[in-house]
Amino acid sequence: MKQRTLFTLIAVSAGLFAQSPAIAQLKQATSVSAPASKPKLVNSIVVVVNDEVITRQELNEQISALEKRLKAQGTQAPNRAELEKQLVERMILDRAQIQLAKENGMRVDDLTLDRTLVKMAEQNKMSLQEMRNQIEREGTPYAKFREEIRDEIMMQRIRDREVESKLFISESEVDNYLAQESAGKAAKQELNLAHILVRLPENATAEQISAKRARAEEVAAKLQAGEDFGRLAVTYSDSAEALKGGDIGWREQDKIPPLFLDAVAKLQPGQASAIIRSPNGFHILKLNGKRTNDGKAGSDLVQQSRVRHILIKPTQIVPDAEVRQKLADLKKKIEAGQISFEDAAKANSVDSSAAKGGELGWIFPGDALVPEFEQAMNKLKVNEISEPVQTQFGYHLIQVLERKSDEQSKDRKRAAARQALRERKFDEALQEWLRELRDKTYVEYRTEEK
Repeated sequence: MKQRTLFTLIAVSAGLFAQSPAIAQLKQATSVSAPASKPKLVNSIVVVVNDEVITRQELNEQISALEKRLKAQGTQAPNRAELEKQLVERMILDRAQIQLAKENGMRVDDLTLDRTLVKMAEQNKMSLQEMRNQIEREGTPYAKFREEIRDEIMMQRIRDREVESKLFISESEVDNYLAQESAGKAAKQELNLAHILVRLPENATAEQISAKRARAEEVAAKLQAGEDFGRLAVTYSDSAEALKGGDIGWREQDKIPPLFLDAVAKLQPGQASAIIRSPNGFHILKLNGKRTNDGKAGSDLVQQSRVRHILIKPTQIVPDAEVRQKLADLKKKIEAGQISFEDAAKANSVDSSAAKGGELGWIFPGDALVPEFEQAMNKLKVNEISEPVQTQFGYHLIQVLERKSDEQSKDRKRAAARQALRERKFDEALQEWLRELRDKTYVEYRTEEK
């Protein structure tokens, strides 16, 4: 699971990721003094999204949050009107996703939300209270932040479900991937990319295609003139990363779409690509950096770990803090020789492995383990016991008993190849799904109410 900075998480959780066309200039609702006989306008409707509304107050809050985030990351903000255009469209698409998720019966309960918040705090090396204090110092009420994170989880779930169902990987694609892997370089590369997308509407006419190409050419010309890529992404891009200055981050080379990979193949860090055409629209990429990872391409050997664990789940009666303390106490007793790991697992673990002393057997990378568990497991030395590790299932003590390198079976190789291909295709499929969702959404723009 990728880590993000607290500020990025707060900005993302504030609903700052989806897509956008333009609206006419929006006049801010005012509370200027007026005759006593006339009511004061303190808010107004900016846009109707299906059967819900986005208000001027909501939009202003989002603009303020975005301006702070752009300033913190060193990206020059476009003018207010351009920010409004991007944010209104972004908020429309966020709202449409949440509505669809609710229509499909998706809900995020408080326990799931609380675990996500704890995980966010841990990723930022803070306690939950420290993270809460930081959020409130930056001007966001914690109750509002919680609900924004709940919405973010719901949007992620509906995107995963809808997009995954549209992905198809053929056996010939897997064969080609494996052939390329075996003939690949000695070491795999990772690329740090940024992205600007000028999206085409579905079934675009020749006139629409021409207009969108002209917009992409305008962006390319501004880049050639030395304008900042991040500012142009915020102003022009319709991609999910637009309001982050187009930043995609580090990606393994074999998980980047070939169209993008070819476009940046000859670039040096800091350079931008020419305009690329895809079914979704026109793209411009920037190569921020490249690096070589430690894994060897084409290697048939993978590391396996023989693992055992103790799992305890928080309840309303036994909250998270008590569970963590109980596991910390068990760890001390095991390390002091007062109790064996096996006996501690049998007496305390709520996992089905408890009867076997917590034994999970030999684990290949990615073998039905949640990322947090696998990441903690990989950091352990043989016989070392972890600190309490939180996952969606509860809290774990993990111990690695042995490690060995073994050759992957053909089935495992094909499964890994299929997963890499899915990741390669996911972004393009996501953009296509978001375009379809936006086209189906009823949207009515409003001017300031009198």
